[in-house]
Amino acid sequence: MRKEVFVAEQGVDEEIEYDAHDAVAVHVLAVRADGLPLGTGRLLTGAAAAEKNGGDPSVGSLGRLAVTRAARGLGVGAALVRAIEAAARAHGLTAVDLHAQTHALGFYRRLGYEAYGPEFPDAGIPHRAMRRAL
Repeated sequence: MRKEVFVAEQGVDEEIEYDAHDAVAVHVLAVRADGLPLGTGRLLTGAAAAEKNGGDPSVGSLGRLAVTRAARGLGVGAALVRAIEAAARAHGLTAVDLHAQTHALGFYRRLGYEAYGPEFPDAGIPHRAMRRAL
């Protein structure tokens, strides 16, 4: 699914889409009743999250949120974010941080995330850091 959304649709280099954090991340998957995958995302905790969020191990890092084209607009992305937040709470984290593509800032704002810091490129795509206290 990440290959479909990030590599094929958005042109992210496959070499950077997958990283060492995948092995230690908490992964979530949304599926239809018949088992068809609709979306995915991951949560980094501990040192892996601190590496992404500026050094705070009490803050989780939400990333790699991808929803198939056919499932967009159905609430799948919001459900995945809430599942990742639940996993963060279960790990005793105090907040969740993420790097949002700028076109998705409104989506994350509606879910309670606040942008901070300047815009920056990631894989050639403009992003902003965002955070939500749990």
